[in-house]
Amino acid sequence: MPIITVTQINKYIGSKLKSDKILQGILVKGEISNFVRHYKSGHCYFSLKDSESVIRAVMFSAAASRLKFLPEDGMAVVVSGSVSVYERDGAYQLYVNDIIPEGKGKEGAALEQLRKKLEKEGLFALENKRSLPPTPAKIGAVTSLSGAAVRDIINVLSRRYPLCELYGVNTLVQGEDAPKSISEGIFKAEAAGCDVIIVGRGGGSSEDLSAFNTEIVARAIYNCKVPIISAVGHEVDNTIADLTADMRAPTPSAAAELASPDIRRIMESVDNYSMRIKKAGDLIMNGKLNEYSALYGRLTAQSPENRLKLMEEKIIGLRNRADRAAISCLDKNSAKLAEKIGRLESLSPLKVMARGYSLVYKNDRLVRSSDEVSEGDQITLRFGNGGAEAEIVKKW
Repeated sequence: MPIITVTQINKYIGSKLKSDKILQGILVKGEISNFVRHYKSGHCYFSLKDSESVIRAVMFSAAASRLKFLPEDGMAVVVSGSVSVYERDGAYQLYVNDIIPEGKGKEGAALEQLRKKLEKEGLFALENKRSLPPTPAKIGAVTSLSGAAVRDIINVLSRRYPLCELYGVNTLVQGEDAPKSISEGIFKAEAAGCDVIIVGRGGGSSEDLSAFNTEIVARAIYNCKVPIISAVGHEVDNTIADLTADMRAPTPSAAAELASPDIRRIMESVDNYSMRIKKAGDLIMNGKLNEYSALYGRLTAQSPENRLKLMEEKIIGLRNRADRAAISCLDKNSAKLAEKIGRLESLSPLKVMARGYSLVYKNDRLVRSSDEVSEGDQITLRFGNGGAEAEIVKKW
């Protein structure tokens, strides 16, 4: 019996496995465990197991680069490949060409993984959503300018808000180049000074809408500084673009409704504000007029002219009072004087003399008694009317 080496044994077993058609190009169902992707080579190493057994598996970088999702431990999959021996270790393993998640296609798994990844990074967080401007001056539309979506947007804006400018950016909305075209269109609309951007297309199959489920479009929406409305024409599921955008609309027409105010309501608001401004203005004007009147009254009251006038009126009043007081005083004094005159007249010697009496003077002195004269004295007599000279002949 010939002696053979370990290498010869492994090579022989390997050739037997490769020649066995049953083990070539097979589909194997199992659960992934211990998944590792080598960061330098790009090769993927993992185990595929079921409830009773485990088989080692390897997926080289050429095949792994075609995967649209990243396999994870615990994922139930169906792999295609062939069984062979790794001669260095003498271990047989499954050489994998493709991996299909069980229960969903590769596209569905890739989409779910991308969704989880972006959600973990915060691209879908509500606190990062921006409010739409109430009255945008420029609205961007990133879509196919030959499709029905842009016509719907134009119709809505023409009816609701003809004051704004519509800035259209023509992009591919399906196919391999669509994600890059859409992301570049977003940044072009942002650079053009748009206040809000509508990104989307009309309805279609899930394959037609796949451009809006890509990471490059999601990051373009998230990194754009302008609020974005996702308007992908579908109702059932939200795309990645819908989840990332600041607002989601089921159709481009609905997006145009969200992006634009109704001109009729604006005009009603303008009329309402005009009335309120007029009322407020009238109220302010009336208040200022009242304030002016009060200040003018105070100023007038304090003006030198008015004070002189008041002083003049006061002087006139005082003069009138003085005149009245003087007249009253004169009247009183006149009455008193008349009374005194009456009394004096009643006591006047002239009055007495007018009744037949006379005055006797001796040497210009009034004689009151006969003792003051002697016989032969010269005296002067004064009557009520006139006088006379006399000599005392006899006295008694």
